[in-house]
Amino acid sequence: MNAPYDGDRAQGTGAPAPSSGADPGMRPPGQVPVPGPAADRDPYVQDVYDRDPYRSQDLSAQDPVAEVLYDRASHPPPPPGTYQDPGPLYGAPRTAQQGPDPRVWAQTPPPEPDGPSRHLPYGDRPATTQFVGVDSLVTSAAEEEAEPDAFAHLYKDQQAAPGAPAEDAPVAAPAPSKPAGRAAGLLKSSALMAAGTIVSRITGFLRTLVVAAAIGVGTFNDTYQIANTLPTMIYVLVGGGALNAVFIPQLVRAMKNDDDGGEAYANRLLTLVVVLLAAVTTICVLAAPVFITMMSPKIASDPQQMEVAVAFARYCLPTMFFMGVHVVLGQILNARGRFGAMMWTPVLNNIVAIATFGAFIWAFGGFTTSGVSAATVTPEGVRLLGIGTLLGLTVQALAMLPYLRDAGFSPRLRFDWRGHGLGKAARLAKWTFFFVLANQVGLVVVTQLATWAGSVAEKQGHPGTGITGYQYALLLWQMPQAIITVSVMTAVLPRISRSAHDGDAAAVRDDISYGLRTSAVAIVPCAFAFLALGVPMATLLYAGSGAGAQNIGYILMAFGLGLIPYSVQYVVLRGFYAYEDTRTPFYNTVIVAAVNAAVSTAAFFVLPARWAVVGMAAAYGLGFAVGVGVAWKRLRKRLGGDLDGAHVRRTYTRLIGACIPAAAVAGGAAYAITQWLGSGVLGSLTAVVVGSIALGGVFLLAAKRMRIEELNAMVGMVRGRMGR
Repeated sequence: MNAPYDGDRAQGTGAPAPSSGADPGMRPPGQVPVPGPAADRDPYVQDVYDRDPYRSQDLSAQDPVAEVLYDRASHPPPPPGTYQDPGPLYGAPRTAQQGPDPRVWAQTPPPEPDGPSRHLPYGDRPATTQFVGVDSLVTSAAEEEAEPDAFAHLYKDQQAAPGAPAEDAPVAAPAPSKPAGRAAGLLKSSALMAAGTIVSRITGFLRTLVVAAAIGVGTFNDTYQIANTLPTMIYVLVGGGALNAVFIPQLVRAMKNDDDGGEAYANRLLTLVVVLLAAVTTICVLAAPVFITMMSPKIASDPQQMEVAVAFARYCLPTMFFMGVHVVLGQILNARGRFGAMMWTPVLNNIVAIATFGAFIWAFGGFTTSGVSAATVTPEGVRLLGIGTLLGLTVQALAMLPYLRDAGFSPRLRFDWRGHGLGKAARLAKWTFFFVLANQVGLVVVTQLATWAGSVAEKQGHPGTGITGYQYALLLWQMPQAIITVSVMTAVLPRISRSAHDGDAAAVRDDISYGLRTSAVAIVPCAFAFLALGVPMATLLYAGSGAGAQNIGYILMAFGLGLIPYSVQYVVLRGFYAYEDTRTPFYNTVIVAAVNAAVSTAAFFVLPARWAVVGMAAAYGLGFAVGVGVAWKRLRKRLGGDLDGAHVRRTYTRLIGACIPAAAVAGGAAYAITQWLGSGVLGSLTAVVVGSIALGGVFLLAAKRMRIEELNAMVGMVRGRMGR
């Protein structure tokens, strides 16, 4: 209720102090002075407090309800007897007291003192500290509040409608609409890319199945794999690593800082890539025999295999030009928030390749009936496979143009490279070149050893143990990485680059932690699935290639658990690229490549030819496990000693703990089924289906008991999408 007007009767009003006839200094402690009658009493002052029963008691005990709710630890009451007597009627106002005055019903609270207040913990500033309830805090945690206009009160008379009375107090602005959270945007972009990658990978597997059915998985396929791998290796070495790692942050900065939204910078970059790759492609096509000899001395020692391999290489090497055009156009779209095109256009390449090898089967028959080899293949067959491979990459690159037009980007050739930031990007790309070089050197070593071991093992009756088996198992093994980790980090990387540019290390750390924990929910179970079900997976997918499918399964099992450090390494290195640090990833890759090459060489000399490539697959994951330890320490130091390590380790530990019993049950079930039904299509399909159900069921049960929050969040999101 509102207090009645009391005029000048309260403390500090200036009323003369009544005298009680006793010395104020002799009052008993804890007793409030009782005003006595005064001869010169103000007639307008009413004696409303003469009969106050609490006048002589402790002020803090006047209200029993307030006494119960009063927080004495934070706001201790003043000691009794600290109130001053009323002063003269028209005297200067007294300094406001700290405690409440019982003679004023609605006294204005005194201002807090300057500096850290004794009423707020941790030295909080009273002027900027806002107290809210827990519900309000939780509800508005993800909302962005609009800043109030500090000068709105100066113009409120102009803002009112004509004839409307002026308001004495500002009206609260309507609550801003809640913007979509950044996680929702990331999930939408990641889902789009994941869908494209899934379709691309599915058609890619269909492509490998058709290739295996057409030319087998033995040494003849090894010649095609080496020729088809060469353009990718050279492209990544020349500029692919720089495009992916260096130019994305540069494109983001150009879009942010340039007046044209970075379009001129993107066209200069596109022109540079076209000119550079055109020159490199011409040189490589002429030097194809040198590259084949470097990749596989074993194939180069056989004249028939060498002739076929060089012919394949001269058809496949021009694909690096279209590969580079596709990547740079895709990165331009990614920098503009269009993530789907780069993931969906490879589907066209796979479709063209499937049609090409399907036509080869139609014309020459399948491998199980034709037994095609380097000695029996016709020039027309080589020409058909080579032209089809080149046509697939051409269609993939040209399919990006409609997406660019829809995004408002007009590709043009611009040769004004000097003074527009490309030199800075080239200097940054220097270390990326060394990074890729170290990685490719390790791959060359593995290719040489695998082709040699595969040739020896095939003569012993064990096909599918060479570079073809290695590449096919690697392709299947990398599928979860491409669907989950790459999709998540492609959406996150532009934002990490902006945060790093703004110096917000906490945002970079949170995004990297988000990428690690979110991808781990799928990566860790898939790694154990490859370990438990690798053989039936391979025998199911490559059943048309003959006996070599089972050996591919053993290689896939050896890759299995290496998927975990492989995924972690990919995410952690994005943090260095966001800071334009390409030197640290280079050193880290040197370590990975050195470990991979050393252990692969040891496996080649120690293990039998049939199992040498299996050991090389295990060495691949071991190299990344060593590299993760080095990269993690460096990035943690870069971000100020905090990389959310405890949270990340807890997630991975719980996921691994849930996967161990699940993999044991799934592997046992798959082995029993293949022993019962055999390793044909029916037995392999049954083993994969039953094993996957067993692995998924045990994993979800164990994960639920372990309360893995990332998995629970994903399950809840899926159930919410399904309306359950």
